Amino acid sequence: MLVDVNVTIYTDGAAKGNPGPGGYGTILMSGVHSKELSGGYVLTTNNRMELLAVIIGLEALKKEPCNVTIFSDSQYVVDAVEKNWVQSWYRNDFKKKKNKDLWIRYLNVAQKHSIKFVWVKGHNGNIYNERCDRLAVQAAESSNLKEDTWYIQNVSNEENIL
Repeated sequence: MLVDVNVTIYTDGAAKGNPGPGGYGTILMSGVHSKELSGGYVLTTNNRMELLAVIIGLEALKKEPCNVTIFSDSQYVVDAVEKNWVQSWYRNDFKKKKNKDLWIRYLNVAQKHSIKFVWVKGHNGNIYNERCDRLAVQAAESSNLKEDTWYIQNVSNEENIL
């Protein structure tokens, strides 16, 4: 894969209650260019928002392939990718694993790029991680929340949350 575009992505997810209203924040940077993305959902989980922040960042890339470094404070996301757990989950059709829909979406977009994950400690003064956190929290608290349809249809009913 010939890669000539370097991109840095910072991500964070938040949920007010777990499950509860949630949001994601993503910052993309390449050279002198940067872009902030965020969105919120009525009923979701923190892990879903952490993973969605990564997906939204990758889906926003206009060129393929890119050399992408993703900074996340989510051990769930970073370990799943860097330790190849998600590949094993995929081979087993995500049996007894959560967030199948988002992991499949991640795998589809990730194959277009060369990606490296870096775990950063949350709430530890990293300006980009802190900014992503603010974006995610603001999105979760906004009045313009979407429905996390897959979560509502596939998980919340099983757990009798609604």
